Amino acid sequence: MTRRFSLFERFGVELEYMIVRRADLRVAPWSDRVLRDAAGAVVSDVDRGPVSWSNELTAHVIELKTTDPTAGLDGWADRFADETAELNRRLIAHDAMLLPTAMHPLMRPDEAVLWTHEYSEVYAAFDRIFNCHGHGWSNLQSVHLNLPFADDAEFARLHAAIRLVLPLLPALAASSPFVEGRATGLPDNRLAFYRGNSAKLPALCGRVIPEPVFGEADYDREIFQPIARALAPHDPAGVLEPVFSNARGAIARFDRGSIEIRLLDLQECPAADLAIVRTIVALLQELVAEARLPLAAQQAATVDALAPAFNRCVEQGEAAWITEPVLLRTFGCDEPARAHDLWRTVITRLNPTANATSAEHAALQTYAAHGTLATRLTAALGPNPTPATITALYRELAAGLSLNRIFRPTKMSPIT
Repeated sequence: MTRRFSLFERFGVELEYMIVRRADLRVAPWSDRVLRDAAGAVVSDVDRGPVSWSNELTAHVIELKTTDPTAGLDGWADRFADETAELNRRLIAHDAMLLPTAMHPLMRPDEAVLWTHEYSEVYAAFDRIFNCHGHGWSNLQSVHLNLPFADDAEFARLHAAIRLVLPLLPALAASSPFVEGRATGLPDNRLAFYRGNSAKLPALCGRVIPEPVFGEADYDREIFQPIARALAPHDPAGVLEPVFSNARGAIARFDRGSIEIRLLDLQECPAADLAIVRTIVALLQELVAEARLPLAAQQAATVDALAPAFNRCVEQGEAAWITEPVLLRTFGCDEPARAHDLWRTVITRLNPTANATSAEHAALQTYAAHGTLATRLTAALGPNPTPATITALYRELAAGLSLNRIFRPTKMSPIT
């Protein structure tokens, strides 16, 4: 039996990267080549010690993840950067490289190629039901943060805290302002697509913010069983399991005692991703300790009270005004405030990168001064980017990936 870890005793982090051609940044569906070169055969996972490589739904995405749950986050920004450098070294042979951020800014849905090897029957089933060639399935690179719980009591505390933090995550991590060469006006297009990618069967995603359920039996009744009923007519062979089809912004895995947070856009480099992860962990620890909000008040928050703020942050990023009392109390504020100011308050109060690398610290300083990566990318390109200017900027981001280089536009005023 797998050992159950207690709250914040271990962490699991996953980073997803697009593979693109060096010459023109077009999508390169070659994750199977990389995994084959590393393992001698096309496999789903390659264990490289602390970090593993694995496939995803599409053949143009590869995931880096902590091989086992780690006791701390120190050193992981550099470990992940080293692995991106190794992947890029291996991709040279295929004239390809990794591209950071949560969406390829020029990709068209018809360029998507699904993974066709191990477990491909699962992906084929999703494609048959939802058409996985849309942006909401084939062009969304995220960071997943896995946090453990030992029993129902710990699950109740952790799930309550996570539900309160989820709505404001786009205001901290948005990095997808461009779709098919256009600045859409939304900072987090990845989540705009994500929240509608399973609209055909609403039970799978709900309203992204999970329902207020705080035990395994209740979770099964309120979430897993409705998913199973929704899938049944479309999946008569039973290929898709409710546990793995749950597409909410945070999903419970009772089989391994963890909750996975899925609403973080991938950033420009691992240092930025780990800085955001540290910030979320610090805020969740404060909530679980009931330092500012009693557990009963956390658990009383309904989806109706939380989902509107999530949608505002998807559409407005850090500029979104937060007026919901329970969210303001979550962040230690008494009056309506911009999401950016709420996150800056948390960063100042909890100082989550105090013992981290200088690059991780710089990532939060950059956010505090200049906003999300989406805001910075938009500032760099302006409202009417061209394929040429987008390509030049994203080449710069790709070059900085393995160096843990934080992106700062040269002509951008600080946010006040």
